[in-house]
Order: sequence, then structure tokens, then C-alpha cells
Amino acid sequence: MFNLLWGVLFVIVNFAFFLLCYRLFGKSGMYAWVGIATVIANIQVAKTIAMPFDIVMTLGNTMYVTLYMTSDLLNEKYGRAEARKAVWFGFFTLLMTTVIMQMVLVFKPQETDIAQSSLETIFGLMPRLALGSLTAYFISQFLDVRLYSWIRKYYSTSSQLWIRSNGSTMISSFVDTLIFCTIAFAGLYDWNVWLEILLTTYLAKFLLTAVSTPILYIARTFTFAEDGTPSSVQKKD
Repeated sequence: MFNLLWGVLFVIVNFAFFLLCYRLFGKSGMYAWVGIATVIANIQVAKTIAMPFDIVMTLGNTMYVTLYMTSDLLNEKYGRAEARKAVWFGFFTLLMTTVIMQMVLVFKPQETDIAQSSLETIFGLMPRLALGSLTAYFISQFLDVRLYSWIRKYYSTSSQLWIRSNGSTMISSFVDTLIFCTIAFAGLYDWNVWLEILLTTYLAKFLLTAVSTPILYIARTFTFAEDGTPSSVQKKD
């Protein structure tokens, strides 16, 4: 029960920082968020936790959902080109972090060093996790951007943001979860545990996507000088 209650607070804090980052820094803040979230999510995913009813799941789901929130918000306010640019930025950030941290691990630590073993624990699994994450991120995020733009052709009114966001994210996040769990965890856990991680991870993303909808509505109300006019945004598509 503690993990569930702490998890609720954890989600609130993540979403609050997401809003604050956009409120303070605008579109640039969203690019910064993508860079930070891709790295943090791939560190968090190495930790598994037990929820009520002995449900096993990994952390990182909340951060992953905020990545979809970011691409949807950029798509909504600035056009598909900006959303694609953010996806590429996140991909580069994760690739760069993986390469650099693997090089860090190769350095021979000094005798009194206390960090090497901890870094190996956190980043030792990262090549496989990163391969799964890079592949899943690349495919699912571009799918999300395309789906969002496609759904907007049919549900384009301001009040239908929830359809665009939830529709694109719930489909693309399933693709993300399936690809990531297959590459990162297949063969590492028994089939039953792997399936449980897959289902609980997607269920968590599904619920978080629904919960995040009001956050997107709030974020959309923020205005900045860089935003331009609605017509100029539509032309970017």
C-alpha cells in the first residue's frame, strides 16, 4: 500500500515539474524536458517494485508518459515538425548518454573509489536497456506524432484534445512497451514474469495517459511570445 500511495505523490510531482518547466521556459523547456526525461526514465526502469496484489512493475512509466505529453503538446501548439524535432533530440540525448557512460565504466577506479560498483549497477544493464529503449522510443514516438496529426484531421476542435492525445498515446505506448520489454527483458525473466511486466507496464502507461489529460489542457493555455498565431502554427504541419 505504501508504494501505491507514494506512487500517487510521485505522479503528481512529475506532472507538476512538467507544467513548471513549460511555464518557465516555454518551448525550449519542452526540449530540455525531453532530454532529461529520456535519461531519467532509462535509469528508473532498472528498478522493479511490487504494487498491491503482488503486481510487479518497473519504474520509469511516468517519465515515459510525459515524453508523449511533450510531443503531443508540441504537435498541438507548434506543429508536427517541432514534435518530430523533439523526438530526434530525445533520441540523440539517450544515445549520447549511453555511449559516454559506457566509456566512464571502462576507467579503472582508484582504490578508495566508492562509485564504480554503484555506477555498474545502474549503467551496467544500460546497453541492453538502451537498445530496447532507443528502438522503442524511435518507433513509438514517431508513430505518436503521426497518429496525433492524423487524428487531428477528424477531431480538430479545442475540446477534442483528449481524443487526439489519448488516442495517439495509448496506441503508440503499447507499441513502445511491447518493443522495449521484448528487447530488454526477454530471456532475462521467466515467461510469466515477462508477461506480467509487459501488461502491468502498459496498464500503468494507459492509466497515466488518462490522468495526464487535464495537465495537457492546462499546459495548452500557457502563452508565449514565440507561439505566434494559430494560423502560423497550422502552416507548420
